[in-house]
Amino acid sequence: MEKILIKTYRDLIVWQKSIELVIAIYDLTSHFPKTEIYGLTAQMRRASVSIPSNIAEGRRRGSKRDFRHFLLTAFGSGAELETQIDIVKRLPFGQSLDYTKIDTLLNEVMRMLNRFIFALQPTT
Repeated sequence: MEKILIKTYRDLIVWQKSIELVIAIYDLTSHFPKTEIYGLTAQMRRASVSIPSNIAEGRRRGSKRDFRHFLLTAFGSGAELETQIDIVKRLPFGQSLDYTKIDTLLNEVMRMLNRFIFALQPTT
């Protein structure tokens, strides 16, 4: 079996997928009404950007403990984003939008983060 060498956070598939998610969120929110620019648009963009940012920061910190802490923060941002997406889906302006790509990416990222967090869990 070939061993994959992780040199930087950019090599992590979870980071790559979370970057794709950010782009998809920016695309989705570009279809929101202008009245949401300081509301859901800003909140969703901030939450999505927080995911790869925390993965990168945690990876650069150097210790498994720090990395796990930042992955937990990224996971929390993902939960925040999930909630915001659920809200938008129920609002009149959001009911006609396509969430297929975002739902798939967010689900994938959250599952990867969950596995990563579990794998870095301290042993007693």
